[in-house]
Amino acid sequence: MEQEKYLILSERHKAEIKNYLPEDRAVLKLAEYFQNFSDSTRLKILSCLSVCDLCVNDLSNLLNINQTTISHQLKFLKDQNLVAYRRNGKIMIYYIKINYINEIMNYAVSSLV
Repeated sequence: MEQEKYLILSERHKAEIKNYLPEDRAVLKLAEYFQNFSDSTRLKILSCLSVCDLCVNDLSNLLNINQTTISHQLKFLKDQNLVAYRRNGKIMIYYIKINYINEIMNYAVSSLV
């Protein structure tokens, strides 16, 4: 077998990187997680929910997006464990489940300026 040739990578750093590099399954989960922030509708929903808990109808009216699209994106966010809901009679009220979502979004916005 041919030996790997690296231009600047030391054996010590190579070992550290291989030790630190997540397994493929973890990388896939990370990619799925960050995919939440790659859709403008999901970002708008998260922004609204960072201010207060809302139902689909209110999100739809605020964002001027049909309720089906809002529901679909909320399901995606719920499946990723970022939002949750509670029932108030027949109305489902959605809220951000993870407190640091706002910090992630604020950091991203401030780093773009």
